[in-house]
Amino acid sequence: MSIVGMDAEIPAGRVTVVIDVIRAFTTAAIAFERGATDIACAPSAAVGRDLQRRHPDRLLAGETDGLKPPDFDFGNSPWEMSTARLDGRRLIQATSNGTLGLARCPAPAALLAVSALNVGATARWIARHHAGTAWTILCTGRTAEDRACARHLAGLLDGSAPDRAALVAGIMDGAAEHARAYARLPPSRRVDLSRDLRFCCDVDRSALAMVGEAREDHVVLAKVPC
Repeated sequence: MSIVGMDAEIPAGRVTVVIDVIRAFTTAAIAFERGATDIACAPSAAVGRDLQRRHPDRLLAGETDGLKPPDFDFGNSPWEMSTARLDGRRLIQATSNGTLGLARCPAPAALLAVSALNVGATARWIARHHAGTAWTILCTGRTAEDRACARHLAGLLDGSAPDRAALVAGIMDGAAEHARAYARLPPSRRVDLSRDLRFCCDVDRSALAMVGEAREDHVVLAKVPC
C-alpha cells in the first residue's frame, strides 16, 4: 500500500487511484453530476483534440497551463461545469496533471479517478470490488491538496474515520500554494481559483466512483453509483 507522486513507477496489478483535487477530477465529478455519460481522459491537449476530430459529437474540456484553450468547449473548472447541460453527452478531458496521471498506470487491477467530492464513494467501491487487493494512490500534483486527499482515502481504506476538516484544510493549503505560484506569473497567465474552491472542498458531495478503462491512447471514465 503506497502513496506516490508522478515521478514514481506504478506497479502493475494493483488497485490504482489517481488524485487531482484542484481541479481535474472535481470537474469530472461535476460533469457526471450534470449528466455526462462518460469522459475520455486524454494525456495531453493534442491527444484530446485528435479524439474530438475522430468523435466530433463529444465535448472537449480541460486546460493548458491552467487556462482554457480557445478551441475547447469548457475549461478545467468545476464552477463552469456546474451550469453545463450535459444530459446524455460524452466528454473528452485533457489536463496537465490528472488525465496525464491516468495514462501512467500500466495494467492495474482497477483504475479510479478521485477528488474530495467522491473520495468516500471510491473507498466504498474498492472495498466492495477489491477488498484485500494491494493499492497505490497517485498524487498528480505537487501541492498539498492531493496529498491530503490521499491520506484521507488511505484512512478510509484502512477502516478508520479520517477527519473531513483536515482534508478541507489540506485543500485550502494547496489552493494557497497555487495562488502564490500564479502571483509570480504575468496577469494573462494567472488562474483564478476563487469560484472553483467551494466545489473542490465539497467532501463526499458525489456518491459516484469514477472507474477507468484503458484504451490505446486514453482512459475512459465511467460513473458507478456507490
